[in-house]
Amino acid sequence: MPQILIIDDDVQIRLLIRRILENEGHGVLEAADGKKGIMLLKNNNIDLVITDIIMPEKEGLETIIDIRHDFPETKIVAISGGGKTGLPNFLPAAKKFGAHRILSKPFGKNEILDVVNDLLGT
Repeated sequence: MPQILIIDDDVQIRLLIRRILENEGHGVLEAADGKKGIMLLKNNNIDLVITDIIMPEKEGLETIIDIRHDFPETKIVAISGGGKTGLPNFLPAAKKFGAHRILSKPFGKNEILDVVNDLLGT
């Protein structure tokens, strides 16, 4: 069973993605920021990471760089709603830093499943 790590500071987003993925038979772990996410990566066999970009502690771009460096085989999906402060869209930068796919929030169930299944080859 593929293991997926969701890193997002919004508990509702994590819960929504978790339910979608678990209903498809994926194992899911969660972290509220990149720092906790990297710790989970070090202690678990993770196949794919879904990470938000704008988060406290360790934001998504830094997290993506660290994953690419320390876990080069792990697939990465970057997600972002652009931030509540009207900040620019950082998703193109996430792609440049190593995210395999990017998704803008809000996204639908089929959209996230298509991306995950494509990256995992399922």
